[in-house]
Amino acid sequence: MNENEQPNEPDWDTPLKLVLTPAWLIHSLFHSANSVHTGWASCVDPALVVNETRAVEAGAGNYCRLVEQEFVESDVEAGETTWHDWVVEVVIDRVVVTGHWQIPVNSSPMDWDWCAQEAEKAFDKACVLFGKRLGRALVVIEEPGPQAPPAQHARH
Repeated sequence: MNENEQPNEPDWDTPLKLVLTPAWLIHSLFHSANSVHTGWASCVDPALVVNETRAVEAGAGNYCRLVEQEFVESDVEAGETTWHDWVVEVVIDRVVVTGHWQIPVNSSPMDWDWCAQEAEKAFDKACVLFGKRLGRALVVIEEPGPQAPPAQHARH
């Protein structure tokens, strides 16, 4: 094959280039979020993080992460409210694009499930930008059983 001919198919490792904007990411990933914003730095406070999952682009330093954090907000009229915040952060070059799904910690389990699922869906989609797929994991925590066997029941 001479230098002007192309192979029948592009190589699977051929780099592809896209033009992404924060608005495009917000529209396609964070449409159900309570709030979205851009910045030059993360808004996540490491002291408030209760869970984090990260997908990193090999060699480039770009990444996305799903973070759960809890914080207390004080309001003169309402008092203190503890919030649970699911954060999906996409960092490309120096630009940070962030979506938040936030609810008070005393919200219904249905609200918790909805926020968690929406944030996970956004994170799952964002992982594709970095050539990653999200794998769900099941964590089983076993509690120690009783030390003595249970009392035997006798039939009479």
